[in-house]
Amino acid sequence: MVSAWLDWLAHQKRQSAATVKAYRTDLFGFLQFCAEHLGDPPDLSALLNLSAADFRAWLAARHRRGLARRSTARALAAGRSFYRFLDRQHGRHTPAAAALRSPRLEQRLPRPLSAPHIALLLEDPPDVGAAPWVIKRDLALFLLLYGAGLRVGEALGLDRSAVGAAPAALGSLAITGKGGKQRLVPILPAIGAALAEYLDACPHHLARGAPLFVGVQGKRLHAAVVRRRMQQLRRLAGLPENATPHALRHSFATHLLAGGADLRVIQELLGHASLSTTQGYTAVEGERLMQLYHRAHPRA
Repeated sequence: MVSAWLDWLAHQKRQSAATVKAYRTDLFGFLQFCAEHLGDPPDLSALLNLSAADFRAWLAARHRRGLARRSTARALAAGRSFYRFLDRQHGRHTPAAAALRSPRLEQRLPRPLSAPHIALLLEDPPDVGAAPWVIKRDLALFLLLYGAGLRVGEALGLDRSAVGAAPAALGSLAITGKGGKQRLVPILPAIGAALAEYLDACPHHLARGAPLFVGVQGKRLHAAVVRRRMQQLRRLAGLPENATPHALRHSFATHLLAGGADLRVIQELLGHASLSTTQGYTAVEGERLMQLYHRAHPRA
């Protein structure tokens, strides 16, 4: 039944591979708790007959282990999804599972970089001692994250064919985001030029089906490598701790908003399913404006 649920998540709900993997881990953790709590590994009947007290005991056990609220919220989401699958696909309803509610979470505001920090990173980056083609690759990737608002995984998932035979003339890029949702993002001339320079300098032959961004062995570049490179640049350039690859995406949205872009447009460019997610950037911009006000107004 668990395998069928995971297959349903991946193919019917079109959840990302990372989400499916995380939910699988969470559900097996829940099943392990049930085995200890009930005294035996639970069968389907036992799972369907769990009471509200049983679920509260699970949450209490997580609390005693010191697990973060966000971790518990995700585990609850996994559990609700599994029981929803049993209900909708097999007509097996569990009222106690349907009544589960996630803990209230503190809202995390995006942490963008300032324009001067972006300029330092993209226009005058410190020397990290890498091969020239690797430096061009990193610049093209960081420009894509900041200039088009891509997630790191979206950028690294691109194939060579995505940018065509003339990357310098690339006007837009088709991106497949979370849940398989597709969007079209505009590509600035500076991004196209950086992609062309990287591909011209790359020592590996990249056929149409090959990855666009590759490591020194010619295989698809891994996100961990990108994070380590940003850590190097952050240390050498004296950038703040929030200078991460994903912060470039936050900076893209925040700087567009500060420049007067419509929130709905930013939502489409980022590929957010809900406008409420995009609205988090308005809080960041409002906070910045208040800081400027208190710093600049003579009576503040």
